[in-house]
Amino acid sequence: MCQVFAAQDPQCYAATTRRLRLNGQSTSIRLENAFWEILDQISAKDGVTTPAFISTLHSEVLELRGEPSNFTSLLRCACLAFIEASSERPAEMIAAE
Repeated sequence: MCQVFAAQDPQCYAATTRRLRLNGQSTSIRLENAFWEILDQISAKDGVTTPAFISTLHSEVLELRGEPSNFTSLLRCACLAFIEASSERPAEMIAAE
């Protein structure tokens, strides 16, 4: 069973830092490449750039809950929520997108 996880391409879990603006402030976010790929998919599905999606998410979290204690963890969990939501939809709905 562990071979499925252990044999993955190391590039997937290598981390990349991207610079962007959150609420007008320049910042950088470091995530594993697999998470960046998912964030890019979410952004493309929403018709926005990845920085625009992340900035919007940050603004919405600020409004709803205040400053997150660990925004990169929130992004990772958002990716997991996206995958979970995608796997729960019927296959014909996903194919139609």
